[in-house]
Amino acid sequence: MPEFSLNCRKCPRLARYLDRARTAHPGYHARPVAPFGANRPRLLVVGLAPGMHGANRTGRPFTGDHAGILLYDTLHAFGLANRAVSTGAGDGLKLVHCRITNAVKCLPPENKPTPAEVARCNPYLEDEIAALPRGAAILALGVVAHDAVLMATSIRRGAFRFGHGARHELPCGLLLYDSYHCSRYNTQTKRLTPEMFRSVVSAIARHLSSACSIPQR
Repeated sequence: MPEFSLNCRKCPRLARYLDRARTAHPGYHARPVAPFGANRPRLLVVGLAPGMHGANRTGRPFTGDHAGILLYDTLHAFGLANRAVSTGAGDGLKLVHCRITNAVKCLPPENKPTPAEVARCNPYLEDEIAALPRGAAILALGVVAHDAVLMATSIRRGAFRFGHGARHELPCGLLLYDSYHCSRYNTQTKRLTPEMFRSVVSAIARHLSSACSIPQR
């Protein structure tokens, strides 16, 4: 498996886009964004990719823009984070039995990675999933993340169809949960409400509480 590198330039389109972002915003991270959280998590949250003014700016997944508001608040509510708000590295936030990553580690134009870029970045996700203990849960935020998880576990695309609130028992002994992505568009249009998202995370917390001895709040 490849070792994650902040200097990765395996995707030429993404590398060029990050170069332009770094020029336009000299203070931004503007490099591949590393996963954040526990090294041996019981829950792996998989998003799509860094946002321009969020993770691409701060260097931490789902940090610094609207997409992380609901995510971190919910993780905190269920005892999976010690703080409800993520503002940037050095803010004291720690995840508990949880890790957050993205299907694609670099900022893509218009937030749309190509299938080839998802595939090229997939070995990193494969490595992260391989490190999960049996019985652990994966939360896929959106269809791209869902399909990337299937690719990383060598499961045929479409074998487990994405659906908000769906739970899939993977052959490798892991549970895959689906949710709509907690993006600004989805939350403002009410496609994803806080109650809908908390319902999914609540189901995960119940599983982890019984299977992995993680206390519920």
